[in-house]
Amino acid sequence: MNKTAKAHGMDGGLVEPDWPPLTLGEVRALLAGFPGYGEPMKILSVSPRPFSAASVVATKSGDVFIKRHFRKVRDRDGLLEEHRFMQHLREQGAPVPRVLADALGETAIEIGGWTFEVHDVPPGVDLYEEAISWTPFRSTAHARSAGAALARLHLASQGYDAPQRKTQPLVAGFTIFAAEDPGAAMERYLAARSALTEDADAREGCREALELLEPFHAELRPLLPALKPLWTHNDLHASNLLWSDAGDDARAVAVIDFGLADRTNAVHDLAQAIERNIVEWLDLMEDSTHGEEVRMHIDHLEAMLDGYELVRPLTIEEAAALAPMTAICHAEFALTEADYFLSVLHSQEMAKVASIDYLVGHARWFRGAGGQRLLEAISRWAKKLGRHAVPLAGDED
Repeated sequence: MNKTAKAHGMDGGLVEPDWPPLTLGEVRALLAGFPGYGEPMKILSVSPRPFSAASVVATKSGDVFIKRHFRKVRDRDGLLEEHRFMQHLREQGAPVPRVLADALGETAIEIGGWTFEVHDVPPGVDLYEEAISWTPFRSTAHARSAGAALARLHLASQGYDAPQRKTQPLVAGFTIFAAEDPGAAMERYLAARSALTEDADAREGCREALELLEPFHAELRPLLPALKPLWTHNDLHASNLLWSDAGDDARAVAVIDFGLADRTNAVHDLAQAIERNIVEWLDLMEDSTHGEEVRMHIDHLEAMLDGYELVRPLTIEEAAALAPMTAICHAEFALTEADYFLSVLHSQEMAKVASIDYLVGHARWFRGAGGQRLLEAISRWAKKLGRHAVPLAGDED
């Protein structure tokens, strides 16, 4: 293993990676099946993202991006779900990477216990390469451009009618709080993931989160029929965008990393982008008793929403749904992370961070003063556009 390789930890620090970095030897064996790409010459980068091993690799025919997944996380069928969606987006003109096929026409290649994928490297600067989730944009211009990029992706996604993804770790779906009865939907979610069902912390986290998030679901429930199903990215952090240059006025020119993509809806995806970029959740990890002091970037929020609105205006119902959806959208990903830590890494300690600190901690924050300020800012933005506003749920003041 590359002794210098580090991955992003749950607390924002750098830790030893769970998966060994790619080596030139295994890259050489993989690319031998891809005609026209020649001999790999150098591994140019080692991604700090924690859930797989990934690198940009220089070959005699140009640079490629290679990702290696543990097969229990992404088998061939699970990875092809992402590739088919990306191909649809490319056919609609969206700036997403091209997934390369080997000599047999395969884009998801299983070798031993691993599943590999190879992408071209889109033009653009990887400006946020080292940024962890929950760190802010560098400027309001970046936030505005990210919002516009997400809106263009949603327009390109229209007409892609694949069903929701199969049950697997690390997919940010929207099923529990999309149901009339979230409690029953939560039981179905857990029943399909035995590691969660058997973990006491996960069960307790689910019980508490359902109670904390119930007022937001009550606000969202009557709006759900108006939220049209759509395949979405579900992880639009600044680090999953490539940029025109390194300046504060840079534009987002490509969208990458569709690992969390699934069939949800546009509001869910936009809420995920708010959750990923606007709130500095690591403040809450450092001191869970001072939620009102968690830093938020309301100027970035408004810029991102303005950028989105210029490309794809929200409907009245979508605008009304955005605030409660923002309070709810983290729940299913927190659970799928807990499932990953339990069923794949067998780490109860890390699973507890996901199910208690993330799932419950974030839900509790939205019920307090800090979360209410964020939701009020979202509703103010909608009202500014003349959109319908609904009373905020969960206000404990």
